Amino acid sequence: MKGGQLELRNLRKAFGGVVATDDVSLAFEPGTLSAIIGPNGAGKTTLFHLITGKLPVTSGQVLLDGAEITGLDRREIVRRGIGRAFQVANLFPSFPVAEALAAALMAHDGRSASLLGAFPPPDVRDRAAEVMELCGLTPLARTESRHLSHGDQKLLDIALALALDPKVLLLDEPTAGMGPDERWRMIERVHRLWEARGITLVFIEHDMDIVFRIAQSVRVLRYGAVLAQGTPEEIRRDPAVIEAYLGAEHAL
Repeated sequence: MKGGQLELRNLRKAFGGVVATDDVSLAFEPGTLSAIIGPNGAGKTTLFHLITGKLPVTSGQVLLDGAEITGLDRREIVRRGIGRAFQVANLFPSFPVAEALAAALMAHDGRSASLLGAFPPPDVRDRAAEVMELCGLTPLARTESRHLSHGDQKLLDIALALALDPKVLLLDEPTAGMGPDERWRMIERVHRLWEARGITLVFIEHDMDIVFRIAQSVRVLRYGAVLAQGTPEEIRRDPAVIEAYLGAEHAL
């Protein structure tokens, strides 16, 4: 699958007098792996909410492959090719992994009523099996979602997003709440998924070792605005980024 081009033009979000996203213009080229970093309150998650339609845009544009998707219904934005991890285990806690994934896929396809009949339909079962294999979840197919480790629940969320065939996948802190070893296993899995699917992947992350290890490019937000963007090496050398966020320990 070829990744899509995601472009943000002068994107702004205001909550009354508080500006959470301030004139953000960014472009993510097809098939690239990019990180968004910045202090708490910098507007990183708000930016994802604007891209996916969870929050309405105050002004500006979101474009996918040159077509504007600003203001579209969230389901339509997913249909166009923007994917974001969901909390599948919280939706279907007593379902085994395979069935939780299938149920979420059916709900997305508008086939929730078929949950009352034969479950799951063959096409949904095949899609679930494919992404479970890709995400390394096949050995856990019969494990109830609520009994998964924190890391495997995150993988289940990513599996659902991949099952919807996105051109662009957004991951908000995929390693949050994990210990050091689990964090690296997760990010290595994410990197392999990106390589296997060829999608455009954008992730928010606070662990700078992870960011500088796998990201091809890094965007830095502060107070809702773009402070800097460039390669990991350029970001590590940027005096403004060092002062505002990284500190001397991460500078080259």
